[in-house]
Amino acid sequence: MVKKAPRRTAERILEVTLDLFNRFGEPNVSTTLISAELGISPGNLYYHYPAKDELINALFDRYEHALNELLGAADNVRNVEDAWFFVHTLFEIIWQYRFLYRDLNDLLSKNRRLETHVQAILARKTRAVRAMLDGMGRSGAVRIDACDQEATATSMVVVLTYWLSFEYVRDPRRALEPESAQAALLRGAHHVLTLLTPYLEDGQRKHLQQIVGAYAPVTGRATP
Repeated sequence: MVKKAPRRTAERILEVTLDLFNRFGEPNVSTTLISAELGISPGNLYYHYPAKDELINALFDRYEHALNELLGAADNVRNVEDAWFFVHTLFEIIWQYRFLYRDLNDLLSKNRRLETHVQAILARKTRAVRAMLDGMGRSGAVRIDACDQEATATSMVVVLTYWLSFEYVRDPRRALEPESAQAALLRGAHHVLTLLTPYLEDGQRKHLQQIVGAYAPVTGRATP
């Protein structure tokens, strides 16, 4: 039997760890459970990742890389449709690594590296949202002054960061299960963009209502 290459084993470990963290929450998943799920010995797991924090850091690195690639696209947002796609895609990345958001405070209290990197991510998210608003302002999609723009950008980042926590509190048994993903992400995108409603040009406001209405059967919301 051909043995799997060490690199492939390391990849499998991360894939299974991410699934377990997302399903049960990082604090509830031990390295023993991870090795049992993989069907490998604890020693084999420790060979690749000598500590649980190394697993967390490796997954966080993947998340951060995917996020940074997307945030750069904020400069290209010009209207509500662009903004919807950008925000929904951002939520898709957050969902893929949802254990980070579900257990964020606990993780930050135990992992200094994550603490500093998450602070930097919050700053980059805020800059990206400001860039999105700048682009929409230049195209005439929104009219918002500098003071309101700063407060609105911060509020949008708060919703982006804590939306899944809200979903979890609202329905702990089902909110973070895979079958709940689509509705949760659509609701999140809707609430983030609703913060722009007072500043949207009339045609853009109507277009946002149309977009939200198109997904009403999925999210369970009434059509505007």
